[in-house]
Amino acid sequence: MHDWSSLSHVRWDCKYHVVIIPKYRRKMFRDPRTRRAVGAVLRRMCEQRGVELLEGNASVDHIHMCLKIPPKFSVANTMGFLKGKSAVRVYREVFKDTRVHGRAFWAPGYCVSTVGLDEETIRRYIQDQDKLESGEYLFG
Repeated sequence: MHDWSSLSHVRWDCKYHVVIIPKYRRKMFRDPRTRRAVGAVLRRMCEQRGVELLEGNASVDHIHMCLKIPPKFSVANTMGFLKGKSAVRVYREVFKDTRVHGRAFWAPGYCVSTVGLDEETIRRYIQDQDKLESGEYLFG
């Protein structure tokens, strides 16, 4: 059966497949430790916002995520929060750079599509993204 969530006056199941890339599509995620560290930052940002990160995977130059976003938040607002706050944290925690002013980690924009009732296919797609490249997953 389908697993629905609920808030005070709504039953919902809003899942999105999102792809984000680093600025200039730099190959920032070659090192598995960097992948895991950026994944941990994104997971904490999602928890802070009340967004559930169902699946995630990083290729060398982009990240795929399957997010369950409550209907009280728009996708645009959620992505602005995730990308903005995670950029600061990635520079501080992963790259140990304290200069944040004027620094941008993510490219502007993102790719998003609704998952709908075909969630299992999307989750498999995200898992298999770079299995041939590295064989490691970002979010375990």
